[in-house]
Amino acid sequence: MSVDTPRRIVLLRHAKADWPDVPDHDRPLAERGRSDASVAGRRLADTGIAFDLALCSTSVRTRETWKLAVQELPTRPKTVYEDRLYDATLGDLLALINETPDDVSDLLLVGHNPGTHALADALSGTSEGDTIARMTRSGFPTSAFAVITFPTSWKSVEHGAGRLVDFWTPHD
Repeated sequence: MSVDTPRRIVLLRHAKADWPDVPDHDRPLAERGRSDASVAGRRLADTGIAFDLALCSTSVRTRETWKLAVQELPTRPKTVYEDRLYDATLGDLLALINETPDDVSDLLLVGHNPGTHALADALSGTSEGDTIARMTRSGFPTSAFAVITFPTSWKSVEHGAGRLVDFWTPHD
């Protein structure tokens, strides 16, 4: 695959988490979160994107979200559980994207807010239709995802370099 091959990233926020008396990293999904994660997986399958790689935070709620969502996909992509996605800053997230191998054309990132929303906002220089307005209005709720395309290599991804082509939330 050429470094000039168009790239696509899907940013998926974890599903609704419960609030038991455990450390934040160990919070499981709430009942609604389990349902929404499966719905998000079906909607991801509907996009027709065949992910080459999924990067998932190591938190319990992101791992549970991915476990439920991936069951809905026609094929399971290679999955890497990445510690740096938990509590990641915008700079951390951009660095992870820039490290993505050139043979990956479709990348899925399962993470947290505020980082996921900040990243979608920062990368989306242009958009199709009202996708940016809808994303801004919704605040990137749990189980939501954004699809952003790039005309260049992952190493060249930077602020404003992408086009937001889809934004979905489970409770529109």
